[in-house]
Amino acid sequence: MIDTTVFQDKTAVYYTLGCKLNFSETSTIGKILREAGVRTSRKGEKADICVVNTCSVTEMADKKCRQAINRLVKQHPGAFVVVTGCYAQLKPGDVSKIDGVDLVLGAEQKSDLLHYLGNLQKHQEGEAHTSALKDIRSFAPSCSRGDRTRFFLKVQDGCDYYCSYCTIPLARGRSRNGTVASMVEQARTAAAEGGKEIVLTGVNIGDFGKSTGETFFDLVKALDEVEGIERYRISSIEPNLLTDEIIEFVSRSRRFMPHFHIPLQSGSDDVLALMRRRYDTALFASKISRIKEVMPDAFIGVDVIVGTRGETEEFFENAYRFIESLDITQLHVFSYSERPGTQALKIDHVVTPDEKHKRSQRLLALSEEKTKAFYTRHIGQTMSVLMEKSKPGTPMHGFTANYIRVEVENEPSLDNQLVTVRLGEWNEDETALKGTIL
Repeated sequence: MIDTTVFQDKTAVYYTLGCKLNFSETSTIGKILREAGVRTSRKGEKADICVVNTCSVTEMADKKCRQAINRLVKQHPGAFVVVTGCYAQLKPGDVSKIDGVDLVLGAEQKSDLLHYLGNLQKHQEGEAHTSALKDIRSFAPSCSRGDRTRFFLKVQDGCDYYCSYCTIPLARGRSRNGTVASMVEQARTAAAEGGKEIVLTGVNIGDFGKSTGETFFDLVKALDEVEGIERYRISSIEPNLLTDEIIEFVSRSRRFMPHFHIPLQSGSDDVLALMRRRYDTALFASKISRIKEVMPDAFIGVDVIVGTRGETEEFFENAYRFIESLDITQLHVFSYSERPGTQALKIDHVVTPDEKHKRSQRLLALSEEKTKAFYTRHIGQTMSVLMEKSKPGTPMHGFTANYIRVEVENEPSLDNQLVTVRLGEWNEDETALKGTIL
C-alpha cells in the first residue's frame, strides 16, 4: 500500500517536451498525482513536485530537456524533481547527474510514479529506475484532455521498425497496445466528460493490434460506433500501414475526419532505402492519390527529414520535385540530427549544417505555398467548426473537419461547441480564415 498522506496539500508543476503521446502521458501522470491529493500549482506559485516528460528525437531535443530541467530547478527551489520520457530512458545516468534531479523513471516505470516518490525528501544524487529494452513490455493506458477541447487517446506504444536514423525503438521498446474493447471504454469515458473530439496517438499506431491479435482497422470501426464523440483524428500513420480499406472507411465515416498525417521522411527512393523505410515513393504517391480521389478536400500533413546522411544534392533535388508534385496540404520539416547507437552513423556523405538549413527553408516555403492554396480554395464555403476556449478579449479559434483553422469573435458560450461558419478571407497574421457564424 502506498501512503498517500504525504501527498496531501502538495503542489506539482508539469513540463512536457516532444510529441502528442508525451502530452497525453503527462496528463495521465497529473491525474495519478491529483487522485493522490496533489494539486497543480498556480502560476507563480512554488511547486513541491516538478515532473519533466522528455523527448530525445534530436540532439536539440536533448538540449531543450536539460534546459527545461535546469529552469524548473531554479524556479521551484527545494521541489522534488522527477524526469521521465525518452531522454530519461536513453540516458538515465546523464539525467540523474543534473543538479536538482531526484528521480529518473524509464518507459516501464513512469506509470508507477507513486511507487517511487517515497516521502518526497530531496536526494543527494538523482536516483534512476529504468528497464533494459527487452523488459519494456507493459502498455500504460492514457486518455487525457488537452489544453483545449480535444482528448488524446493513446492506442499504441513502442516500435518494431528500427529505421536507421531513429532511437525511438530504443527509448519506447517493442510495439504493444491495449485491446479494442479497452480503447472503446476510454472513448466512452471521454464522451461522458463532455469530449467531442479525440486524437488517436501512439508511436506507430498503424501497427496497433500486434499484442492483442487485432488490427488498427478493427479499432477504427469500433471507435466509430461510440456515441457522443463527434470527431476522431488519426495523428500519424505510416504509409505502408494506411490501407485502402481504412481510407475508404474514413471517406464514409461521420466521425473520422478527412485529415491525415503521413510520414514520408524523404521523396528520394535512394534515401528511403538508406533510412530503411518500408515503402517507396510510388506507394506513397498512390496513397495520396487514393485519399484525394475519395476525399478531395482532405487535409494531408507530411513529415520530411532533410540532410540525412547519404542525402546528396541530387537525391534532395529528386525529393523536392517529388514532394512538389504531391497534392498535400502541409509539410512538417525536420533537420537530421545524429543519434548515438543508430545505423545511420555508418552511412557516408555528411550534409553540412548550412546545407541542411537551405534545404529546410526551401521545403518550408513549399509547405507555405501548398497550405495557402488549400485554405484559399475553401474561402466562401460553409463548414462546421469545433470552437476552442480563448482568453477574454481575444478572438476564438477552432478547426473545420478538414483541419482549417478558423477565427471568429469571442463568445465564451461557444467553447467546445460545433457551429456552422462561412469561411471568409485570411485574418491579419494569416494564421486562420475569418469566419462568420450562421
